Amino acid sequence: MESKSLQHKHLLSDEISRKPSHKQGSKEDEQIVAEIMGRCFTPSLITTLAWEEFHFAGHRIKITEATESYGAIVWPSALVLCYFLENNVQSYSMVDKNVIEIGAGTGLVSIVASILGARVIATDVPELLGNLQYNIRINTKAKCQHEPQVKELFWGVDLEKNFPLSSCDFDYILAADVVYHHPYLDELLLTFEHLCKGNTLIIWAMRFRHEKDYKFVDRFKTLFDLEVISDFPSLSITLFKAKRRGRAKMPLTTAS
Repeated sequence: MESKSLQHKHLLSDEISRKPSHKQGSKEDEQIVAEIMGRCFTPSLITTLAWEEFHFAGHRIKITEATESYGAIVWPSALVLCYFLENNVQSYSMVDKNVIEIGAGTGLVSIVASILGARVIATDVPELLGNLQYNIRINTKAKCQHEPQVKELFWGVDLEKNFPLSSCDFDYILAADVVYHHPYLDELLLTFEHLCKGNTLIIWAMRFRHEKDYKFVDRFKTLFDLEVISDFPSLSITLFKAKRRGRAKMPLTTAS
């Protein structure tokens, strides 16, 4: 296995019998996607610091990015997840809930969850934590009931040491675009499995790019009951929710 410091850089429940279809977006899909993407403002002037501004949960959120790192850019899946949280505060209330985001990147999803009232732990690899901490601090100060935390998390590494099962009492696990072209899918699945208890709900926005993405979903379904919340064909993004089936043994990777 490669050095864990490089981890980020390589960078349906049983009732669902079909793969999400992303071949053609409907008119309704295109309208919703236009509204979601319209929440982003990109400056027209080139500056020495890359940044974008977003509008969610009644607030302007300014996110500093680093274009040389996959993990320090806001991807469309994060916007989809933020839009969902903002528009479903009754069914999926964040107020006083214990929330962890894996692969938090720039922190946009964690910021929105915090503004909506959650106790948030935003996690990622060490090289992203400085920018993540900065974005969360400037966008949540004096705006949140609970101060969000930022914590290092290598998928699959020292999970019991850093996140003991006795203290893993999360109401929600949030994830946006954590499946892409990287060699850490086994570790990602192990991390989901470790952090998720019987009452934990995973809300996961995923962009499908490769055939192996569907294979990961099939493996995920051996441990979790997975359900499609929304499908956005024009973005090739599906929004899922999931709950664990029980302490099933994690399946071994099969050769592709």
